[in-house]
Amino acid sequence: MLGSRLSAPLALATAALLALSGCGDADEGSLGSAAAPSSSPSAATSPQQSPQECPLKASTVAPPAGASKDLKTKPTVAGSTAPAPRDVQVADIVVGSGAEATTLSKVETKYVGAFYETGKEFDSSWSRGPEDTLPFTVCAQGVVPGFSIAPTGMKVGGRRQVTIPAEFAYGAEGSPPTIPGGATLVFVIDLVKVGS
Repeated sequence: MLGSRLSAPLALATAALLALSGCGDADEGSLGSAAAPSSSPSAATSPQQSPQECPLKASTVAPPAGASKDLKTKPTVAGSTAPAPRDVQVADIVVGSGAEATTLSKVETKYVGAFYETGKEFDSSWSRGPEDTLPFTVCAQGVVPGFSIAPTGMKVGGRRQVTIPAEFAYGAEGSPPTIPGGATLVFVIDLVKVGS
């Protein structure tokens, strides 16, 4: 799903995903770049854009009612009957107090991934053990674009829910058989570490 450490049906081939060319390429230490870094001109930083700023932004919304703030407990996702958002949305459930994640920070997160409409879980680091984490670089290739920006501005010890429209996840193709095309996804992530 998010990278090469995850189950085969969900393994991400960056080239098969959306072309999030403006968010930069993963470096050698990043997780699971299944494809070579993009060499297209659009992947280069434009003169107007700081190399430390990701062009994909998330909007901030209120946290969901009843969301678990206990970081020792696996979070759950409630399904929603509201129309799915058209942009990536983040909601801080717990505000951390440790190091802050910024663009190109190396981070480790715990996560639960579920479908927006039903809340049905499709993947979770918790299923591999309560201490299992997913390492990746913020706003770099290697995980789906909406997930790659999710920790931006979070501090270690924080928990955040991120809602990702299909456009910034697996697109119209999905990731069969687990994720259907056009699926809006919700992740609850705990930021465990920032830095190497």
